Amino acid sequence: MRLLQFGLLVSLASGLAAIFVYLTGVTHLHESYWPSNEDLEALRSLQSDFQKCVRANGLGLQAASGKDYCQVKINFPSDTIPKWRDPKTGELEGLSFDFNLCETVATWEQVRNSTTILTKEFIDALPNGWEEYAWHRINKGILLNHCENKSLCMEKLSLVLPQTPPYLPRQFGRCAVIGNSGDLLKTRFGKEIDGYDAVIRENGAPIQIYSDYVGKKSTFRLLNRGSAKALDKVVELDETRREVLIIKTTIHDIMKKMILDIPIKNPIYLMLGASFGSAAKGTGLKALEFALSICESVDMYGFTVDPGYKEWTRYFSESRQGHTPLHGRAYYQMMECLGLIKIHSPMRADPNRVIKWVPSHGTIRAARIASEKLLSFMWQESSICCKCYNSTVLRRVGGASGDPLASCSIVKKQVEREPTNIRKVAADHKKFVKGTTMYPLEHSLGQGVLCTVPAN
Repeated sequence: MRLLQFGLLVSLASGLAAIFVYLTGVTHLHESYWPSNEDLEALRSLQSDFQKCVRANGLGLQAASGKDYCQVKINFPSDTIPKWRDPKTGELEGLSFDFNLCETVATWEQVRNSTTILTKEFIDALPNGWEEYAWHRINKGILLNHCENKSLCMEKLSLVLPQTPPYLPRQFGRCAVIGNSGDLLKTRFGKEIDGYDAVIRENGAPIQIYSDYVGKKSTFRLLNRGSAKALDKVVELDETRREVLIIKTTIHDIMKKMILDIPIKNPIYLMLGASFGSAAKGTGLKALEFALSICESVDMYGFTVDPGYKEWTRYFSESRQGHTPLHGRAYYQMMECLGLIKIHSPMRADPNRVIKWVPSHGTIRAARIASEKLLSFMWQESSICCKCYNSTVLRRVGGASGDPLASCSIVKKQVEREPTNIRKVAADHKKFVKGTTMYPLEHSLGQGVLCTVPAN
């Protein structure tokens, strides 16, 4: 039935293409954009394996097919009692969530190839970067009149703005992202966490006293606005004082004063990240984004992902309101069943747990390209199909291409890099992208990436 539905869609697209040729006289339809039998099989396999994976690993969650090969619905058991209410509408959180697998795969693949640290190179390469972007990363930047005085803006950003990216894709091997859930106190994950190549923590989560449960090691710490304003307290959380601090929002004068006066020796950067639209919210998702941009594999601990909880909890303080907990759990399960992360929790405590039915990397890659193929010609040549199958056609620069550089919508020459010794996997990836550094264009989902390429 699904192949029949997809065949009908191909016929519809062909008919629309014929109409387009008749109206415009354009006849150079690109055969490479039409799905082959292999494309259809990749799309079918992705959705089929994904549903099986959620069923096998989701602890009661079920995934159902949507209206096409990209759309899926993740459902909670009917006896689940939602507790979170939207603060604006007062409505209870639902038990069913729609996701687009193709869009998710494409977005996270972009993250895997990008740097997520703000650099001077990025601002300089961005069209009108200082006038239209830089001041947004400075607290009360609107008072700087769009960085009319570039030197003043540079001075305010100088302590957190490296010239070029300090980290590369795949630079670290195995990484653990540690959330703040009270579930961490149910399992002594400490030694296991300390065994990772890099550990990423969030906000003001303490380590001392809780090390049996959360480990001692801390390589990076992502900070929201509130935590960033308390840098003097944050730096005391790691006894080594070598933790790299990454601020999600803006640099504030009070932060700069603390950095200089205390002084704070930790490396401190601002995060540059992709837009995830209505995806899971919060620092946790941004921590996973950062991890996936620098690590070969990513495991997550301390996220409330097991069934039966009633509210957001923290292992070091009282419960708090939180945000869309069921939607978050569904989104993280989707990430695991797309091979992006591995979830560890009290109900998934075996470090050797095998995630069953995860689609292969080849299947995921083939399905992403296939999902973009069908109407790519229509998106390039006409707006006719914008209304006929909007859910599957990804409005994404570089769509329907296996070339990672096809998504480069802005290309500039690189600032010269210092030679570095990096892992073979990172070196292989650098060779694969021809030495290109990719920066996500914030709040521009699907609009490509800014690429800086070697001068030679």
